[in-house]
Amino acid sequence: MQAAPAGLALSTETPDRRHVELSIIVPLYDEQDNVRPLHEKLTDTMAQLGRSYELILINDGSSDSTGQLIQEIAEKDDRVIAISFPRNYGQTAALSAGIDHAAGDVIIPMDGDLQNDPADIDRLLKKLDQGFDVVSGWRKNRRDSWIRVRLSRVANALISRACGVRLHDYGCSLKAYRREVLQGVHLYGEMHRFVPVYAAWRGARVTEIPVTHHPRARGRSKYGLERVAKVLLDLIVVKFLLSYLTKPIYVFGGFGLFTLLLGAGSFVAAVVFKLIPPDNPLGPGWHKDLVETPLPIAAVGFCLLGIQMILIGLLAEMIMRTYYESQGKSAYVINSIHRRQAAARPPDTAAA
Repeated sequence: MQAAPAGLALSTETPDRRHVELSIIVPLYDEQDNVRPLHEKLTDTMAQLGRSYELILINDGSSDSTGQLIQEIAEKDDRVIAISFPRNYGQTAALSAGIDHAAGDVIIPMDGDLQNDPADIDRLLKKLDQGFDVVSGWRKNRRDSWIRVRLSRVANALISRACGVRLHDYGCSLKAYRREVLQGVHLYGEMHRFVPVYAAWRGARVTEIPVTHHPRARGRSKYGLERVAKVLLDLIVVKFLLSYLTKPIYVFGGFGLFTLLLGAGSFVAAVVFKLIPPDNPLGPGWHKDLVETPLPIAAVGFCLLGIQMILIGLLAEMIMRTYYESQGKSAYVINSIHRRQAAARPPDTAAA
């Protein structure tokens, strides 16, 4: 782990800082060639906007000099917060650390490879001022390889359909969030791309705007085609959490009932084949002893699987109730409560 330069205090706790309007969060992994140009561009852009801000740079366990560079920048610019991980935890963990240390009313994550344009921050904020809670960037003219673009379109369509939040580009890091919509949102694995879904589930108004996407000029991409499998697995997790977290028996029990029906159907079919006489009009081939078909084994297997799935569903229900009740969590989110004030009662003069 790199030591902090003299005069730069590093802490694992959120520091007590002055209030700012914007918190810009940039995860960095082996981006030593892009750190200083990114800082310069963001500084120029924010000077034109005239809004108070902080820039949170997270070194995600880089093997180059990225960590040292962001510490040097933080020592010279008091608006910069440098956070370094001892190893590579991934973009989701870096974004989560940035959110935990952010003090701004609006949180803006973006990539550190200079493919996102800092000039688009102003457009995100103007859209946010129209009453939206989340504004997501859409790399309409994406400057990546054609196969990544095609796979991204398929993945975005699948996520939009499964989660009900229609966005063209879930993978774009450049977004703007009101701070309150991220409160209570915990990120794990590779879930950073699904933050708009979590926000929408909490009642946030989500929209998107086209943003500029530059070709990568320095460094290399950290993502390969294995990302497709991760996205599909993450989508299953998100869909389960959003739709069935408080009712897991519907998933496991429903599958269990389906397999029990398959088991019952296999057993009935085996009995029917056994009861058909050998001299039936359809031919002797329709008469089958129980040992001549896999149906009895299939019936037993399906029934056992169905019973197991129902029991897993019951266990999941017990775990879910323990999760909510032991921590005092609520299964719902209240946006506001309105109640008419009771009229003041006149003083009781009878006793006088």
